[in-house]
Amino acid sequence: MNDIQIERIEAVIVDLPTIRPHHLSMAVMRNQAMVIVRLFCSDGIEGIGEATTIGGLSYGDESPEGMKLTLETYIAPLLQGKSPLSINALMALLEDHIKGNNFIKSAIETALLDAQGKRLGVSVATLLGGAVATTLPVLWTLASGDTEKDIQEAHALLKNGRHNAFKLKIGRHDWKTDVAHVRAIKEAVGPEVKVTVDVNQAWTESIAKQGIALLQDAGIDLIEQPILKTNFDGLARLTHYFTVPIMADEAVATVSDAFKLAKLGGGSVFALKIAKAGGLINIQKQAAIAQAAGISLYGGTMLEGTVGTVASAHVFSTLPHLDWGTELFGPLLLTDDIVKKRLTYQNGGMEIPQGPGLGIELDMNQVEKYKRR
Repeated sequence: MNDIQIERIEAVIVDLPTIRPHHLSMAVMRNQAMVIVRLFCSDGIEGIGEATTIGGLSYGDESPEGMKLTLETYIAPLLQGKSPLSINALMALLEDHIKGNNFIKSAIETALLDAQGKRLGVSVATLLGGAVATTLPVLWTLASGDTEKDIQEAHALLKNGRHNAFKLKIGRHDWKTDVAHVRAIKEAVGPEVKVTVDVNQAWTESIAKQGIALLQDAGIDLIEQPILKTNFDGLARLTHYFTVPIMADEAVATVSDAFKLAKLGGGSVFALKIAKAGGLINIQKQAAIAQAAGISLYGGTMLEGTVGTVASAHVFSTLPHLDWGTELFGPLLLTDDIVKKRLTYQNGGMEIPQGPGLGIELDMNQVEKYKRR
């Protein structure tokens, strides 16, 4: 087994349309571009991973096109011929030679874990210490941009039982208009239904104080990243000022960010995302910091397709205290899929595939159909 080598690594951009326009403060999504990584080993095993962002370069500093180029130009030549068995050693090698680029690094680590799980006949969660759950709670984001449409969507999902908690994306409009939108939806779904609000960094600290006061009064359960991600001190001030929990998302990208925010008290909840953290193992490090500081956890998403969603689910399933559940609904936002068996969502949760590695398989006909030419 020690003679096994990485033969080649490939990346393909897949564009899948969304079921409706998805409105965020920084972009309106009508399709999702996913970088699918395929890692081929000399023992015949293939590992897969996914690197996905939101709206090209509107969310962060990695684009789908840039991630594919980075993999082909720098990462693949660096890893080719190396043993895939020591994932820690390979990720350390990437850290030494390639700065930043956490999204594509996460996809590489996912592919390495998937391959190793298949090789050993165990799941990725088992490689990470073992799962404490086989299903995860999943909320749904109401982001059509229309209050009445969002209310109708929420009622339909509550009626069929697929979701029992919701997240609202705001920040594109005047803050008073956005707050009125949220209050109307919260009133329509009722006090028993959990509603969180994601401002996506759109407010200044002074506006955030006014807006959050009204949202807290309306019974909103959680406020996500209301101000600029670099304003750690401001996030700490808001966290200490309000009783409604404040969640750090874009602010808590790296393990170092998690440590600094925990020290400041910047956020009473951390949103964990494998892409911004640079991989699954770093998620466990962030979770350990949060647990030590008494900070709650939430399983976030970059609106990945099934590959990235399942990778996230495997590491989230190893965390004993995921107090705020997850938002791993990305595949449900897409009109089609590129895997042979789609995920099961029901009763407010998602079932985690239990096979070796990620437990999923690419449908290459579908990949070819949606591959960017």
